[in-house]
Parts: sequence; structure tokens; C-alpha cells
Amino acid sequence: MWDDAFPSFLIGLREGLEAGLIVSILVATLVRAGAKSRLPQVWTGVLAAIALAMSFGAVLTFTAASLSATAQEAFGGTLSIIAVAFVTAMVFWMRRSARSLSGEIKEKVTGALAMGSGMLIVTSFLAVGREGLETALFLWTTARAAGESVGPMIGAGVGLVIAAGLCWGLYRRVLKINLTKFFTATGAVLIVIAAGVLGYGLRDLQEGGVLPGKAAFAFDLSQSIDPSAWYTTLVQGVFNLMPAMTWLQVIAYAGYLAIVMTLFVRGVRTAAKPAPKPAPAPAAQPAGEQAPVAKDGAAEVASAEEGPAEGETADGDAPETQPTSQPESASEPASEPASAGAGRKRPAWLVPVAVVAVPAVVAGGIVAFGTSKPAGAPTIAVSEKECGKGFTAPKPGRQTFQMQNTGDKTSEVYLVDPGTNAVYGEIEGLAPGTTRDLVATIAGGSYAWRCVPTGGKAVTSAAVRVSGGGGAKAVVPVAEQDLAAPLRAYKQYVDHGLATLTDQTQKLSDDLAGDDLDAARTDWLTAHRTYSSLGAAYGTFEDFDKKINGRADGLPDGVHDKDFTGFHRIEYGLWHGASAAELSGPAQQLHDDVVGLRKAFPTQAFDPGDLPLRTHEILENTLQFELTGDTDEGSGSNLATADANLAGTQELLNVLRPLIAKREPQLLASIESDIARMQKLLDDAHHDGTWTPVEKLDATTRQRLNGITGQLLEHLAPVPDLLEIRKSA
Repeated sequence: MWDDAFPSFLIGLREGLEAGLIVSILVATLVRAGAKSRLPQVWTGVLAAIALAMSFGAVLTFTAASLSATAQEAFGGTLSIIAVAFVTAMVFWMRRSARSLSGEIKEKVTGALAMGSGMLIVTSFLAVGREGLETALFLWTTARAAGESVGPMIGAGVGLVIAAGLCWGLYRRVLKINLTKFFTATGAVLIVIAAGVLGYGLRDLQEGGVLPGKAAFAFDLSQSIDPSAWYTTLVQGVFNLMPAMTWLQVIAYAGYLAIVMTLFVRGVRTAAKPAPKPAPAPAAQPAGEQAPVAKDGAAEVASAEEGPAEGETADGDAPETQPTSQPESASEPASEPASAGAGRKRPAWLVPVAVVAVPAVVAGGIVAFGTSKPAGAPTIAVSEKECGKGFTAPKPGRQTFQMQNTGDKTSEVYLVDPGTNAVYGEIEGLAPGTTRDLVATIAGGSYAWRCVPTGGKAVTSAAVRVSGGGGAKAVVPVAEQDLAAPLRAYKQYVDHGLATLTDQTQKLSDDLAGDDLDAARTDWLTAHRTYSSLGAAYGTFEDFDKKINGRADGLPDGVHDKDFTGFHRIEYGLWHGASAAELSGPAQQLHDDVVGLRKAFPTQAFDPGDLPLRTHEILENTLQFELTGDTDEGSGSNLATADANLAGTQELLNVLRPLIAKREPQLLASIESDIARMQKLLDDAHHDGTWTPVEKLDATTRQRLNGITGQLLEHLAPVPDLLEIRKSA
């Protein structure tokens, strides 16, 4: 999580310190000018800036969440590039302005005091608001790049807290910071981070179809680099460098880094040259007007506690004699008569509440109305008789359609290309009389609606033609007959495996009948691996799976319960000192159950749509049970079982490969790369015929194994949706 937190920590520290310095100088200047009564106006402006920044972050988050996947990529990529531009400008501006920041703010405060309370609120709001908006944009971008928000938010929070502490130290004059060196060092690091954000943003634009070259990779190290290793997560989290990058990403990263870093370093060297010595001033500057930044660039903020006391000037000397009618400060107007405007006095809480409420209300309105369906979204009828009624050629872009089931049957509805049957959007289980929104990205091509009532005939509406608009991603549908051949191949694989398993369990039973416990342990593992490679996940073998491979969890007497049978019952006995005679009965029962399964399997119902599900479910079970050691009853062979489960998954992918490759070839490549890395980790745990128990793996290896399994599951997760059976007309 620290890897994801570091970029946000740095931006929080820099922007927090910059905003904090501005606030400190504002407060100190007002106190030294004898205008403490104006301090609430400063805090009101600061509060407004914070509310605006948080509202801006909410708008970014919820607006992006309402977009389609492709639109999210384009939206995120565009904002990433904008964030890079802001950060670059901020880095150069702060490098130039660090030494003169205090003087500039003091001049603005003096002008605001002369113009009234409203201008002081505006001054503090503008001074802090810019940093707030930059921080919100950069945080949103880094959180999107990291794929999670906890790390970036923690990093930003820590950075802001440290910045607040530094500003407090500067204000109390217990701390000095060389701002020139601080902003130079952090600026150089931010330039490197910004180069990574630029590369990530360009990749998003490629994924969103805005820029070309999505598949033009400059390099792909995904098969030789472990994605869960600490060094991989560090480089990816901090610098946004990926194991696979396109040519556009590499060129942009290198070009940005070379140009911007060169200009930055050149500017630092120029600023470091000694300036010509100024001519001596005609008179000594009063101590009270002393520049708040020391010669070495160290920040020095005048403390409120060291400001002028009543009857003293800022330098502590006695003030000149003034008429008693003169206001205490030239910047403050004389007091109005007590009666003037007394009845119109505004509550003190009104303005602070307003400056927080207004940005929040505006942001809420943008989220509510900007992410909802557009006004006048067409209503499309869904039924056997009226499928597509109300559908006219839509405009290109992201569109919302109100799908209303006007029939008497629950229905599925698809937006399709009638020529290829490719699906652009779908709704499942639309009940009679109900209306739901379907959001789809429209581009050039032909479009029609396909209504599939439960128990009825699929109906396809008349097609319409849309011109322009670029390309839109669609999924080529899978019909039940498309899965018929893969299902036959997989059933043959399982049937062959059950024949082998029958022989292996008979041998295990013979070992125990012959009182050969050592041979029984070896043959138990062989038979259990065979069974595990057959993909027994989520009731594939109906009730037989519980008999053959059931666990003791939930049984009244646990491992001693009479209903605890199968492989794990025998495993517990073999590795807990049970005699061969005690295990002969359970072994014979196991063999009988396997024979029963082999006989029943050809007649068992196997929904073709379940075949893609197994690609994910087998390893989901592996991560939940085998890699946690939960199913180990003493043999320490959970990794052997995981290896067999991986083999079963590969067999499923082999029979489904043509269907996946036709729809998502890049996804298939990612899956195969993950499998290769997981296989290597499992092979490393297998030495001389023995397997390392899960609990004896070192922490790093165990984390890597869990990490690659989780990543493989993420890549397998789209397969069921990709190969979902969709009924066509």
C-alpha cells in the first residue's frame, strides 16, 4: 500500500506546505497589521477552498463511475494528462516563487484590507483553492492508476498532516526550512512521477479508442517479471511503469522526462547563480518590514505571538503621535455608529456554512443530473409483439435507452449488430411492466434490438443505420451449439480421468488391505491429484463430490464423524497414526464411490453455460481452501492439490481457447502468462517427489503465490461473461 501511497504523500506534502505557508503568511500579516478581527475572513476563504476541492473530487469520482468502461478509460486518460500539465506548471512556478512567496502574499493582503472584508475572503480562497483543485485532480488520477483509493488517500493524509506540522513550526519560529532546496528536490521527484502518470494516461486513451497503437507494444516483460514481487509493485506504484508498455507510452515517458527535467535542472542552475549586489539603500529598513525569507532561502514566518502589542508598531518602538479619532490601523475603517444596520446584522455562522454548502450542492447537482440519463431518453418496448417499438437511429456517443417490458413474460433484451449478432448492451430478467435503463456506446454501424422472452421465441427488431462516431466495442455472442464441441471434449477428458482414478483407488485399497502404509500414502496422493485435476468445483459431480472429497467442517464430530468419508478421511488416518485395518473400510468405500461416479457421470446434467464458469471457480476454490491450508488433514500436500487444480483449469481453457481467442486474444495471452508464473512457483515447491506444506513456505513466496493466483483469477473473471450463451433469432 505504501507503493501506491508515495506519489500522493509527496503531492500532499508539497501542496499542503504551499497552501499552509500562504495561510501562515496571511494570518501573520493581519496580526502584524493589527487586524486580528479580520482573521475569520481568512478562515472562511480557506474553508471555501477546501469545500471546493472536495466537491471537485466527488464530481470526478461519481461522473467517471457512471460512464461505460470505454468512456471511463478515455475520461481517466484525459484527466491524467491534464493533471500532468498542472503538476508540471506547479513545479516550475514554485521553483521560481519560493523565495518571494511571502512578499507577494503580503502585498495581496494589504490590498485586500483596503478593499474590504469580501476581498480578503476572495484572496485567501484563491490562494488556497488552486492548490486544493490541483491536489484533488492528482489524487483522483493516482488512485485510478493504483486501482484502489486507500493507499493514495492515506499517503495524501500523512503528507498534509506533516505539512501542517511544518507550517505550525514556521509560524511559531521553532523551525526553518530552505524552501528553495525543498521545492527543488521534491520537484525533481514529481517530474519523474508525472512522466509515469502521462504514460498511464496515454494507455487509458488507447484503451478507450481515442489514440491508436493499443497492441503496439515496445516491450512485454510480463512473463519474466513477477507482478506480485515487491520491486514490481514499487516501480509500478511509484513510477507507473508497467511490465508491458506500448511505443506511444515509452516515447512520451522518455520525451517528457528528457525535456522537462532538462529545463527544470537548467532553471535551478540559473537561479543558483549569485545575483548582482544591490546598491546600498538610502535609509535602513525598519525591522518590522524585514523580508520574511532569509538570505539562504529558509522560510521565516512572522509569529502572531511576536506581533505588535497594543500601542506598539511592528518593530516594537513607540508609535508616532496620532489624533485620537484615527482608526487603530489605516487599513481598517472607522467604526460605524452602533445604530447603523443593527437590524440587518448577519449571523456569524452564515457565510462559513454557505461557502461549504454551495460547492457541495453544486457538486451534488452535477453528479445527480450529469450522471443520470439525458432528458428525453427514448423508451423502447420489449416484448414478442412490440420488440424495438420506439427505436430510431440514435446519435453517436454514449446513449441511454429506457427499456420497458410491455409483454407478459420476463425477458432478456440485447442491443445487437444484426449482421454479426455482436452485442453492444444487454439487460437480463426484465420483468413485465417494468422499465430499466440500458447504457451503450453508439458508433457507426447497424443496430437492432433482440427480445428474448422466457419460454418464448427470440424476436429481432428492424435495424437502423448510424453514420460516424468511430468504433464501439461489442461482444460476439456465443450460442449453445458453439459450446457443444468443447463440452464433448471436456467430458471425454473427465471420463478418461475417472477410469484412471478407478484403478488408482483400487490400488490404494489394496495397499491398506496388505498393511502397506507407506505405499498407501504415496498412492493416496497420486489418486487425490487425479481427482483434483478433473475440476470438481461447485457441485460438478453432484452428491458424489461430498462423498469422495468432502471435508470435516460442519460435521458434529469433526474428523471422527461417521459421515466424514473419502480422500480427506483417509488422509487424516494415514498421517495421524491410524492402522491399515482401521482405514481399509474407508478406502473400499472411496473406491466404490468413484466407481459409482464413473457410471453416473455420462448421465449427469452438465449445462454448457457452466463450462466457462469452471475456468474461474476451480482456482477460486484453490485460493480459498488449498492456499490457506484449510483442507490439509496432515499430508502437507495442499500445493500438490493446487497444482492439479491448475492442470484442470488449463484443460478447460484448452477446449475453450478458440472461442476466447476469437473475442479477446489479449485476455488469453494474459491468462497464459499468469498460469506460467503460477506453475513455476508451484514447481519450486516440489522437490524429490515431496511438496512443501503451505505453512512452511516463507512469507515472500506465500505472498507471491497468493498474489499471482489472485491476478490469474482477475483475468479469468471475464471469461464467463465473454462466453455467456445468448439466444439469437
